[in-house]
Amino acid sequence: MQKIRKGDTVVVLAGKDKGRTGEVIQVMPKDDRALVRGVNMVKRHQRQTASQEAGIINKEASIHLSNLSLTDKNGKATRVGFKIVGEGENAKKVRFAKTTGDQIDG
Repeated sequence: MQKIRKGDTVVVLAGKDKGRTGEVIQVMPKDDRALVRGVNMVKRHQRQTASQEAGIINKEASIHLSNLSLTDKNGKATRVGFKIVGEGENAKKVRFAKTTGDQIDG
């Protein structure tokens, strides 16, 4: 189970966008990287194709997962823990925020 998933709201801990928050668009577990909406924007030169115009576009570049932290209900950065909820066949592994103890999913 991953600590950070698509759709989570995260805060950037280090880099040029330190302190900014955004929603995770995509997670790349093999590379330990993620794309966050509106964070780590870069300019790319794009060649004209049948479906797109040529020009300079802004898009998100990936950020290493170690520079991201999940946000709790107060909007502050929190570490993520895992616990088992339920018993027997109904047992489920869920994430929880270490600062507040609130369950994140499940």
